[in-house]
Amino acid sequence: MEKTSGRTRRGAKAGGVLLLAGLLLSACGGNNEPASGGSGNAGGEAADPVKVKLQLKWVPQAQFAGYYVAEDKGYYEAEGLEVEIVPGGPDIVPEQQVANGAADIGVDWVASLLASQEAGLPIVEIAQIYQESGLVLVSKKSADIQSPADLAGKKVGNWMGGNEFELLALFDKYKLDPNKDLSFVKQGFTMDQFLAGELDAASAMTYNEYPVVLEQGVPASELSIIDMNEEGVAMLEDNLFANKDWLADNKETAAKFVRASLKGWKDAIDNPESAVDSVMKSAEEGSTTREHQVTMMKEVAKLVAPDGFDLAKLGYIDEAKFKQTADIALQFGVIKEAADLSAAYTNEIVEMAAK
Repeated sequence: MEKTSGRTRRGAKAGGVLLLAGLLLSACGGNNEPASGGSGNAGGEAADPVKVKLQLKWVPQAQFAGYYVAEDKGYYEAEGLEVEIVPGGPDIVPEQQVANGAADIGVDWVASLLASQEAGLPIVEIAQIYQESGLVLVSKKSADIQSPADLAGKKVGNWMGGNEFELLALFDKYKLDPNKDLSFVKQGFTMDQFLAGELDAASAMTYNEYPVVLEQGVPASELSIIDMNEEGVAMLEDNLFANKDWLADNKETAAKFVRASLKGWKDAIDNPESAVDSVMKSAEEGSTTREHQVTMMKEVAKLVAPDGFDLAKLGYIDEAKFKQTADIALQFGVIKEAADLSAAYTNEIVEMAAK
């Protein structure tokens, strides 16, 4: 059973954000050199590379392949950057790490970003990597769940702790009260409950838990899928955000980082096998398998660049999708006040990176 998860534990972060927000507000962002690069000297020697620290939301895996490819292929170095990719984990909140200056740029889901911004953390989104949601509800054909309306009277699982908002929006769309019309229960971080028949429908990420079900011998022909994107209740996931104070002095550095990262992502999409080679160099031994990571990379590619997506828009933050995410976050209490989209994100850095 796969023990690492691309989606895991994001909801638990929101509470920590609120508790530590007061402390973090007083912190200043980063200690990097200015965007012009290193100091150089009168002799004309090459400037020292500018150091940038990237904080991931989870452990090394294909979910973050673009950054590992950019590092492995020297794309950051070519931009004059020395990038340190810092793994995440269950006790790491990327927004906190970036807000307190322990990292310059972070990766997390937009819902977590919005909650952190409302808590007062000085962060802003600078690029949207995943253009679609990877969350689905998976059920066995024997459960007879052909549409979300069929969830009535069923036992539906989710990891909770902040992971449930897309499903709550789905229930709301179909006039289903999760406290009365169905049994909405906490799901573990493996698919064991689903495989054992304890859940009629289980939450799964297309790039992680769903492949785990297939790997356990359940054929796709025996499964039904409810896709949050198709249902119009999707929330944006992996994005890049920066400390506002750091960004004010390092826009060129941020643009160079984004440019190299997007180049890495394009390579990862074009050649999943090679991308996994880059990822596996950093993955903890025994934590995953190459086969699982290749499957994950192929599914991640579909979220970063969905069918028909213009690769020239890679990293661009779509206002309508961001607003949908913010509206769902407001509807279900992730944030208490409507998000100020003009302050929540900026496409300036992506546009600079494209030049």
